[in-house]
Amino acid sequence: MSELKSGYIKRLKPNLKKMLQPKRRKFIKEFRGRRHGVATRGSVISFGDFAMKAQEVAWVTSAQIESARRTITHGLKKGGRVWVRVFPDKPITSRPAGKRMGGGKGDISTYVAVVRPGMILFEVAGADSAIVREAFRKASAKLPIDIKVVSREEE
Repeated sequence: MSELKSGYIKRLKPNLKKMLQPKRRKFIKEFRGRRHGVATRGSVISFGDFAMKAQEVAWVTSAQIESARRTITHGLKKGGRVWVRVFPDKPITSRPAGKRMGGGKGDISTYVAVVRPGMILFEVAGADSAIVREAFRKASAKLPIDIKVVSREEE
C-alpha cells in the first residue's frame, strides 16, 4: 500500500497473472511432457476430512486453482479450513499473436500444475458434509476436469 499526497491510501490491485508461481527456477523453460498415467503421489487425504480428487489428466492453471480455492472458501462461510494440495510449477510458453515463424521458444505466459487421475486437489476440515460437497460442486465448475468428492472414512 502506498500513501498519496492527499493522505488517502492507494489500494493496489492484485496481479491476477502472478497468483501462484515458483519464486525461482533452475531452468526457465520446460518441455511439454506426456500427459498420461495415474497419480502415484498426492493421492491420499493427509490434512482434512474431505477432499476433491481428480478423475482426468489436465493442466490446471494458477488462475483456475485460485478461482476454485476462493469458491470453496466462500462456500464454507468461515466454517472450515482449506488446504491446496497442488502447485503450478510447470511453465507454459506462448508466442505473441502475429509473430512470424522462427526465433526460438516463446516467453513464459503462465504456470500450470500437471494433474493426473487420483490426485488430491483440495482438502477441507471442520465443516459439515453437505456444505463441503456443495462448495466442491461449485468449485469443480472452475476446473477443466471431472472431480470426485472423497472423505476420510471412504478411504
